[in-house]
Amino acid sequence: MSGHSKWATIKHKKAATDAKRGRVFTRVIREITIAARIGGGDPNSNPRLRAAILAGKNENMPNENIERAVLRGTGQLEGEQYEEVTFEGYGPGGVGMLIQAVTTNRNRVVGEFRHLISKNGGNLAEAGAVGWMFHRKGEIVVPKEQASEDKMLDIVLEAGAEDLKDDGSGWYVVTPPEAMEKVKEALTKAGITPASAEIGMVPQNYIKLTGAQATQMVRLIEALEEHDDVQHVYAISTSMNRRFRRRWARTDPFPCVRQYSCGH
Repeated sequence: MSGHSKWATIKHKKAATDAKRGRVFTRVIREITIAARIGGGDPNSNPRLRAAILAGKNENMPNENIERAVLRGTGQLEGEQYEEVTFEGYGPGGVGMLIQAVTTNRNRVVGEFRHLISKNGGNLAEAGAVGWMFHRKGEIVVPKEQASEDKMLDIVLEAGAEDLKDDGSGWYVVTPPEAMEKVKEALTKAGITPASAEIGMVPQNYIKLTGAQATQMVRLIEALEEHDDVQHVYAISTSMNRRFRRRWARTDPFPCVRQYSCGH
């Protein structure tokens, strides 16, 4: 490879990394702002804010960025006014989807989401068409090397979890929303560090996609993931969910928040 080509490749990779990092920072800042607006600026009494701040720190976000986002949320600092909205829709094969966004312009994102979804074999739906397919649950992911199945079962069930599943590279813990913090604390006290822990929307049932539909669904999810206003996406398909949870447990500040709820 010539020196010029090598340098061009390095610049391209750096630009892609910087763009991805910028999207992550934007999502974390919006989550912090919304969390502070809804539950107040004290992370000790606001679990959602506490989780968002931790996500920011995990991404090496400067403290001043975090502090400004909290102050904007509490109204102590002027800034853009974000609105948290949820859209419902269907992907390829009739897969139900919830798309949670934080935006300054609801009308704009409606048009953009409609275009993205229809381009990839789906369509937006009316409010209430899909939401009933999901339950609000706590979701915790623990890397397998941290603990055996028996140890995990003893800890999480005693702390109030509903289920423990083998997700390939990790343990997937489901809890009632109000029990998630207690289960997470029990794991931490036992020396186990979750890769992610948050409240998400878990499907009641699942649709398995294969072949072209599965490929198209992955393409749709990736397109939504690229949208700056998207915070979380939940879908009832099993075929792509394990892939995305494993990927985001490593790279996404809200791996099970935006992640596509996994089925087995």
